[in-house]
Amino acid sequence: MNRVLILGGTGDAAELTARVANIPGIEAIASLAGRTREPSVPEGNVRIGGFGGAAGLADYLRQMQVDLLIDATHPFASQISWNAAAAANQVNIPRLMLIRRPWEMHPILGDDWIEVDNHQAAAKILENQAKRVFLTVGRQELAAFAHLNNIWFLMRMIDPPSAEALVPPGVILCDRGPFVLDNERQILIQHSIDTIVSKNSGGNATYSKIVAARELGIQVVMINRPPIPPGEQVADVDDAVTWLLGQVASLQFKIQNDARGLANAALTKFKIKYPTDKSGGLN
Repeated sequence: MNRVLILGGTGDAAELTARVANIPGIEAIASLAGRTREPSVPEGNVRIGGFGGAAGLADYLRQMQVDLLIDATHPFASQISWNAAAAANQVNIPRLMLIRRPWEMHPILGDDWIEVDNHQAAAKILENQAKRVFLTVGRQELAAFAHLNNIWFLMRMIDPPSAEALVPPGVILCDRGPFVLDNERQILIQHSIDTIVSKNSGGNATYSKIVAARELGIQVVMINRPPIPPGEQVADVDDAVTWLLGQVASLQFKIQNDARGLANAALTKFKIKYPTDKSGGLN
């Protein structure tokens, strides 16, 4: 039985975990960071919580005798991806990143994006050219916009911020995707939104707001993804399953070869210790 650890938190991770559960000879452990109060927990063997950095993750991989590691975390969860790379290298197991393709701007279709590298840069852009903003960056990033007192924000996130969190002026909307185009269009019109701030998460679950902004001629401040560690990457679940099956086949081939090598070594040792006569019998 081969064991794979899937670092999750995305819809792709949940789908991959469900697919792997139906593959004979593979045991999947899904790991969630536990940052949302009611996470979408996949079926099967699930752990929730952090590992304690790269060293803690490496210890867990050894303890659980994990053979393969798939990093299917959110594109903006960069720290866990770097920790996963370091841990997999430390214990010498194959690692794959399942990372969906980023959205691309299509000016010919009407996209009006300003691309920035972080939340602070996004806030700077808003200072002089926004009045009513649809802020869709998650509760952990609200503080970067809290000083913008002259702007009204509609802030959408899965869970509300804590009572002591720094929050910009406006309204908090707690909701979980996927979101449909008609509803996104209605939100933008109803609240007279002139600017959307979004992470470039990729995928289909939250892309409808980008399409709605395109249709209504609304500007989008798009936060680019942080750097990720080098290593093998795929963009969809099908390719991740293909990679996994290939790795399992390689592991099984190696085990068979190692067993064959041990058997040959034992046989050689036996012949040396107990030499035979020319008729094939023992002396």
